[in-house]
Amino acid sequence: MNILFVVPYAPNPVRVRPYEFIRTLVRRGHQVTVATLWTSEQERSDLEQLTAAGARVIAEPMHAVHSLLNSARALLGPTPLQASYSWNPRLMTHIREALQKLHVDAVHVEHLRGSRYAVGVRTFLNNAVLPARPPIIWDSVDSISYLFEQAVQTSRTLRSRLITGIELERTRRHEAWLVGQFERTLVTSALDRAAFVGLLNEYLPEALPALAERIEVIPNGVDLERFAFRDPLERPPATIIFSGKMSYHANVTAALHLVNDVMPLVWAQRPDVQVWIVGRDPTAEVRKLAEGHPPLPSGQPRVVVTGAVPNMAEYIQAATIAVAPLLYGAGIQNKALEALACGTPVVATHQATAALNVVSGRELLIADGAEAFAQALLTLLADPALRARLGAAGRRFVEEHHSWDAAVARLEAIYQTPPLQQSVA
Repeated sequence: MNILFVVPYAPNPVRVRPYEFIRTLVRRGHQVTVATLWTSEQERSDLEQLTAAGARVIAEPMHAVHSLLNSARALLGPTPLQASYSWNPRLMTHIREALQKLHVDAVHVEHLRGSRYAVGVRTFLNNAVLPARPPIIWDSVDSISYLFEQAVQTSRTLRSRLITGIELERTRRHEAWLVGQFERTLVTSALDRAAFVGLLNEYLPEALPALAERIEVIPNGVDLERFAFRDPLERPPATIIFSGKMSYHANVTAALHLVNDVMPLVWAQRPDVQVWIVGRDPTAEVRKLAEGHPPLPSGQPRVVVTGAVPNMAEYIQAATIAVAPLLYGAGIQNKALEALACGTPVVATHQATAALNVVSGRELLIADGAEAFAQALLTLLADPALRARLGAAGRRFVEEHHSWDAAVARLEAIYQTPPLQQSVA
C-alpha cells in the first residue's frame, strides 16, 4: 500500500508509536510518505532515521512563536488549543500536493495535535477529483480529555492544572465530534476507547452505535531487539529508574511523588538506594529533585536527573528496578513495557498498568500510595529470586502481547476500510 502518514511532531524513539509504525510499515513492504514538523536541529536529524529506513519525508520547520500564536488564536474560539498548536499551512499545502500526485491508499494522521490536518484532508478529498478516495485514519493515541480530567484533580504543577482546566470542556466536545469525521479512530487501550464512547454518549447519543464501531484499539509495541533482555541479577544492587519525557505533566507529577513521598520511606531502611530520573527535557521542578539530598554512603548522589540520553535501553537494562509511579495518565505506558522487555522488575501504580493485561505478583508489582509503593520497592530490593522471576515473566509478556509486527498487521487491515459517504456533523 501507499500510505500518507501525517505526524504533527518529528517521530523518533521517544515518540515511539509513529516512529515504529512507520518503520514497521516500510519493513513490511509498504510505501510510506511522512508529512511532519520539526522544532530543532535534533528533531531534523531524527527525521534522517526515517529516510534511512526507507520512508519519504516531507518536513517543515515549526517555530515556538508560531505555535504560541496558534494557541492564542484558538483561545478566542471553541477549538482546543491542542488541535491548533501544530497547525502549519505550508505543511498542509504539501499534504494536498501529495494527495494529488501520489496514488494514496490510506491517510494516517496522529494525535489531537494533528487532527486539524485530518479535517483538512477530508475537506480536500470531498472537493477533489481523484481516481479513488482513500480512507482517513485518525490515531488519537489517547483520549486527551480523559487525561485532562485526571490532571485537573491530580497534577502537582499549577501550570498544568490551569491549562487543562481551560482546555477540558472544549477538548471533550471536539474529541466526540472528531470521531464522526473519519473512517476510523485509533486508541492505545480499552480505557481510552471507553472514554471516547462516553463522550459520544454525552454529545452525539443518536449516532453512538454507529460511531462506536469506528473506534479501534491498537496497543503499543516494543522494539524487542533494542530493549533486549538482561538478567535481573546482573545489575547494580540498589538503583531505581524512572524513565520518560520529563516535560510531560503526568511524568513531572510522578517524579515529584517518587522522590518527595516514596523515597524517604525507602531511604529510611535502605540508605544505599540511588534514583535515576532519565528522559529528555526535565522541567525546573524535576531538575531540582537532584538537589538537597545527602550523598549515598558510597559518596554518589542520591538522585540523578540525566536529561536526554543516547540510549534509554542501556539505562533500563542497568537498573535494579524500574518504576512507573503515575498518579494519572492515559493510554499504554511505554516506560512499563520497555522495562518489562528488558527483564527489569517493575513496580507501578494501578493507574500506570490499567491498560495492560498484567497481574501484580506475576509480571510486576502493583502498589498505590507512598507507603505501599515503598514497601514493594523494599521487598524487591531484598529478594533476588523475586526480581529474577518477575524479570523473566515480564519479558515473556511483552513478547507474547506487544510486538510491533502484530500491531501493524491490525493497522494494515484498518487501512482497507471503505471510505465514508459522509461525516457526522
